Amino acid sequence: MAGKKTAKNGENQKKDRLERELDQWIADFYRKQDAAPGEGGRKKNGENEKRSRQKADAGKKGGERSTVPEKKERRKEGGPAERRKNTGKNPCPVSNRCGGCQLLHLPYSAQLQQKQKMMEELLKGICRVYPITGMENPWHYRNKVHAVFDHDRKGNPISGVYEAGSHRVVPVEKCLIENEKADEIIGTIRGMLKSFKIRTYDEDTGMGLLRHVLVRCGFSSGQIMVVLVTASPLFPSKKNFLRVLLDKHPEITTVVQNINDKDTSMVLGEREQVLYGKGYIEDQLCGCTFRISSRSFYQVNPVQTEKLYRKAVEEAGLTGRETVLDAYCGIGTIGIIAAPKARRVIGVELNPDAVRDAVINGRTNRRSNIEFYCQDAGMFMQEMRSAGENIDAVFMDPPRSGSTPEFIRAVCESGPRRVVYISCGPQTLARDLRLFTGSGYRVLGAWPFDMFPGTEEHVETIAVLERIGKGKKAE
Repeated sequence: MAGKKTAKNGENQKKDRLERELDQWIADFYRKQDAAPGEGGRKKNGENEKRSRQKADAGKKGGERSTVPEKKERRKEGGPAERRKNTGKNPCPVSNRCGGCQLLHLPYSAQLQQKQKMMEELLKGICRVYPITGMENPWHYRNKVHAVFDHDRKGNPISGVYEAGSHRVVPVEKCLIENEKADEIIGTIRGMLKSFKIRTYDEDTGMGLLRHVLVRCGFSSGQIMVVLVTASPLFPSKKNFLRVLLDKHPEITTVVQNINDKDTSMVLGEREQVLYGKGYIEDQLCGCTFRISSRSFYQVNPVQTEKLYRKAVEEAGLTGRETVLDAYCGIGTIGIIAAPKARRVIGVELNPDAVRDAVINGRTNRRSNIEFYCQDAGMFMQEMRSAGENIDAVFMDPPRSGSTPEFIRAVCESGPRRVVYISCGPQTLARDLRLFTGSGYRVLGAWPFDMFPGTEEHVETIAVLERIGKGKKAE
C-alpha cells in the first residue's frame, strides 16, 4: 500500500512540475513577443499573466467569458491599459478596461502569425504544427453572449463584463466579437428595468433581482434563447415584462429564468423555469441538428466549429467498422457527426443537462448506433477496459484544464488505433501529448484553428495520435 502511495505521489509531483514548466513557458513566450522589435514593446507583468490566464472563454469549456475571483479587487497598476500602450490603434472603445480581447490592436494576419508561432514553440519536439485556420470575417462571431448587470453610483442600470481581475463591471453596449442581435436584446432589457422597477443585483449587499443575462443564438436556425439570471424566483410584473420584450424582439424563440440565489461567482444556478417557448433552441452543424439548453456546452464560433469538426472526423480515418468513444462529449456534436462513418459510437459526459440534450440530439438525427452515458470519462474508460470492451478510435474534447492522467492511462492501456484530441488549452495539450508519447503513441500532427479572433492565448487545436505498439515508446 505504501508503495502505491509513493508512486501516486511521484506522479502528482511530476504532473505539478510539468504544469509549472508549461505555465512558465507561456509567460516567457509572451514576454519575448512583447519585447520584440516592431511590436511596440508591450508590457505584461506577472499579475497580468495571471489575469490573462483567467480569461477563460473566449475558450473556456462550459463557462462564461471570464473566470473571476470570488472577492472584489481594486484595479492594480499594469493592467490592460498599461500593457497596450504604443501598440497601434485598438478599434474597441472599452479594451483598456475589459481585457477580453488582447490582440485587437494587431491586424488579423499578425494575430494568426503570433498564434501560429506560439503553437509551434509549445509543441516543439512533439509534432509538426500545420498552418493555422483563420476566419474570413473575424468579427461578431460569438453566438453566446453573457452580460453582467449592475448599477452606477446614481442607481442607473448598467450591463457589460467584469473588468480584468475584479468584479467591477465595465459597461458595454456593443462588442466587436459578439453577436450583434444579442447585444441589441441585452440593451433592450437594460432599458426596460427602470420602467418595471427591477433592481440589478448588488454583490456587496445581496439586494436586487437581475444578476446576469445570457443570450444564445442559432447561427443557422436563427433561433434565440434569452436567459434571465435572477437572485430570487420571484419576478414582479413577469408577464408584462415578457410581453414588452417580445413585442420589441419577436425573433426571440424562448425565454428562461435561471435562479441563482447563492453568494458565488458562478453565473448560472441549478434551478430554472421556462417563461416562454420550449426552453431550448436548435441549430445546425455539419448537416446535423442540435438542441442547446441554457447550461449545456456548445461551441461559441459556429463557422470555425464546422471546419474543426469536419477535420477531426476526417483525421479519425473511420471505415464504418469501428467502435468509437466520444469522451467529454457535451451535447453529442462530434459523436453524432461521426456516427455514419462508424459501427458504434459511445458518448460520455459528466454534465447531466448536456447528456439529456445529447440523447435527444441522437434521436433527432436518427443515429441508432450511438449511446450516451453520464459519467466521468476516466472512470468510464477504466470500466470499459476492465470489462474487456475494445475501442478502435477515441475523440476527446476536454475542458481547458485538459484531460487527466487516469483517463490517458486508461486510453493507452486499451490501445485504440487512433486518438483525435481536440484541445482549447494549448499548454495542457502539450502536457497531455507528452503523457501519450511516453505510453506507446506518436503524434502525427497538430492543426490549430483560430476559434476566438482578437484574443491572446485561445487556440483550438486538433492533435492526432496513432498507436505504435503496446509497451513501446514514441521516439
